[in-house]
Amino acid sequence: MNRRALIAAPIAAPILAATASAQTPAIITEEYMVPTGDAGIEIFLRNKRQETMTAYAPGRTLLFVHGATYPAHTAFDIPLGGLSWMDYMAGRGFDVWCMDIRGYGRSTRPPEMSQPPEANPPIVRGDAAVADIGTAAAFIRSHRNLPRIVHMGWSWGSTLMGRFAADNPTLVERLVLFAPPWLREGASPAAAGAGETLGAYRSVTQTQARQRWMNGVPEAKRAGLIPPGWFEHWAGVTWATDPEGLRRNPQVLRAPNGVLLDGREYAQAGRPYWDPAKVTAPTLLVVAEWDRDTPPAMAAAIFPLLVNSPGKRLVMLGEGTHTMLMERNRGTLFQTVQGFLEETAAS
Repeated sequence: MNRRALIAAPIAAPILAATASAQTPAIITEEYMVPTGDAGIEIFLRNKRQETMTAYAPGRTLLFVHGATYPAHTAFDIPLGGLSWMDYMAGRGFDVWCMDIRGYGRSTRPPEMSQPPEANPPIVRGDAAVADIGTAAAFIRSHRNLPRIVHMGWSWGSTLMGRFAADNPTLVERLVLFAPPWLREGASPAAAGAGETLGAYRSVTQTQARQRWMNGVPEAKRAGLIPPGWFEHWAGVTWATDPEGLRRNPQVLRAPNGVLLDGREYAQAGRPYWDPAKVTAPTLLVVAEWDRDTPPAMAAAIFPLLVNSPGKRLVMLGEGTHTMLMERNRGTLFQTVQGFLEETAAS
């Protein structure tokens, strides 16, 4: 295990200025590479918390996991407007973690990603990703001496976190699913350009990413959806996590295709990857109205199936997309999630 610690003073962004205070303690950043049960594979973890924090609680300790294409640390901890989502939560007294699943971001890339995609079948399927979540969560629980923590997923990460919570009900304090997928007809938008036969991984350009981001946004709203420079900042740091992809022309970000194969197989079988009825933690489903990757109908289909989740709720936010966490209205998303978490933050 490797660790790096940094200290940075928090900067309040105008969009969330009301949540910041001149008296807020500095935020500590620590990074870890955590070994998995597979030889040579390590998981990247980043942690943010106030430097004065000395006590930890299940309701104030949260793990973020990303979706099918982009890593966690360049989404949840990118300081757009001077403030990241992890900064926001840490500033409110939370012990916040994010992880990159193997094959993504700064976690180890499986050896298949050093070969042409057609040389191997899709890699990093759901079971491997859930195992990585288990590794990361176990590390956090041990590190903080906690019986449970809060689990939060975005997109595919919601599927993975849902599966983890269903399989490990005693380890999950609360569950937050942002833009959760469910059974769909037709291909996922993430599969665009992947072709009929899936290789080990796919390659995504920044142009493709922006086009997918804007899918479903009314024409009159597109210009104001993302503040100037935000997309370029996010894309720059995200694509930089893949040095091999940067050498391509045009530059690409490579993402494992296991998620796409899982989607095909589970859709063909007509069954979901996880069973909401097995979730016993309070659960928040939150989705944006313009989301075309995981439309609101998917979250609405999951909600009544959470029959054993106390205090469950479903929230749809206006004027946002699948990537609302990096858009003009992200403050509404942050505050919605925070309100749900702070109900029992002192637990």
